[in-house]
Amino acid sequence: MIALSPNLFFGTTIAVNILVLAKNKPDTRTQFIDASGLFKKETNTNVLLDEHIDRIMAVFDSKADVDHFACCVPLERIAGHDYNLSVSSYVEARDTREVVDIAVLNTELKATADRIDQLRSEIDAIVAEIEDTGTEA
Repeated sequence: MIALSPNLFFGTTIAVNILVLAKNKPDTRTQFIDASGLFKKETNTNVLLDEHIDRIMAVFDSKADVDHFACCVPLERIAGHDYNLSVSSYVEARDTREVVDIAVLNTELKATADRIDQLRSEIDAIVAEIEDTGTEA
């Protein structure tokens, strides 16, 4: 099973999966390849370049497990997932979320809170000065 990116085929904006069947396969493992990140954006469509196809075919031919890209799964595991053939069920997506250092964030929050308190004090002093000037007239 090879998952491709959306907008690869004319008139088809959804992502496409290719299911490869082989009668002469020596084992019952199924290879899942997440190639949804391999594309070049062109106008309204995406395009697979030769280098993308070469990478997919190299992994397909080798049957190698590649982190965040490909995984060979035994039939028993697929059966355990109720025969779900979704690539994302077997190939873990790369975590692209920003890593936040909580200690640094807390330090920045404290500095911001201190600055707000300082500005409030300055504003209170300015308001008091204006009020004192207004009562003297």
